[in-house]
Amino acid sequence: MGSECTWASFLPTGLGCCSRSTRNSKMVSSPVVTKMQAIMQKEMVREFLAEFMSTYVMMVFGLGSVAHMVLGEKFGSYLSVNLGFGFGVTMGVHMAGNISGAHMNAALTFTNCALGRMSWKKFPVYILGQFLGSFLASATIYCLFYSAIIQFSGGHLTVTGPTATAGIFATYLPEHMTLWRGFLDEVIVTGILQLCLFAIMDKENNPALQGTQALVIGILIVVIGLSLGMNTGYAMNPSRDLPPRFFTFIAGWGIQVFRARDWWWVPVVAPLLGAYLGAIVYLVFIGSSIPRRPQILENSMKYEDRRIPVLPKTMSNPPTTLTPVSVSPANRPSVRTVPPLSDSIHLEHF
Repeated sequence: MGSECTWASFLPTGLGCCSRSTRNSKMVSSPVVTKMQAIMQKEMVREFLAEFMSTYVMMVFGLGSVAHMVLGEKFGSYLSVNLGFGFGVTMGVHMAGNISGAHMNAALTFTNCALGRMSWKKFPVYILGQFLGSFLASATIYCLFYSAIIQFSGGHLTVTGPTATAGIFATYLPEHMTLWRGFLDEVIVTGILQLCLFAIMDKENNPALQGTQALVIGILIVVIGLSLGMNTGYAMNPSRDLPPRFFTFIAGWGIQVFRARDWWWVPVVAPLLGAYLGAIVYLVFIGSSIPRRPQILENSMKYEDRRIPVLPKTMSNPPTTLTPVSVSPANRPSVRTVPPLSDSIHLEHF
């Protein structure tokens, strides 16, 4: 029977056979599990997974709300779309805020790298996580609403027209907008997004209360959508628009998703420019005007240095206590006790 356990396994010898095989399997799997755990704990991997999962959650809620508006006459509205994306962002921030910062937006990642707040070597890691999460969310919504999409469109997946369904996944320019007006609109809207995000998170100004940042950011998305979303669908995010567009190209909508009014590149380029400009505006007009606290530690250290006696260089290990020796009181050196640094000293971080 080879190494397989038979009915003899119920005997002591057979029982030992099964025990040995169990131990061997544990010995084989344990290094694999340990290696996987070590890989998962690496900073880059954790940040990649955080961006992947947070973007996936945001896009599932956002695209699902659009599907309700397009496909269901009684189940969705423009308000519900804004609420879906807004609170989808809130859930994404809760999921990844303390790991990767929960960018969920290639424009925000680009701005953080351009301003030196994040290393450029993390840029492709964040972008890959965001794009994969967005692409998988599009596939999820397609699978969940497949029958409704086919019924609504009559089996013809179109980009424009009364039964168009490509708009569930990506943004398209409406008839009342020209291409360059749409580009300017995306620049301004994304700039306002980045401007407000800096204000919400700036601890030197008037930030959102600790623990409420995710909710406040979600409300910000809702407000932007309700006030500025009509012209272009407020993409504001290459990670929100480009991966779903690629998915629709693969899933049956065809090359028209890239050719419709030559719009596809605008939600990729304009948000990058808008987010960077919004960050510069905040740093110049708001950030530079905030008074900074003095660096108390540096001044205190200079003060303490003037009070510490200088020991001879030949004394590599000076004694910490004075031992009784035959030194006359007249020649006994005087020792001054150095007071400890105050606990109230703070180091300024920028």
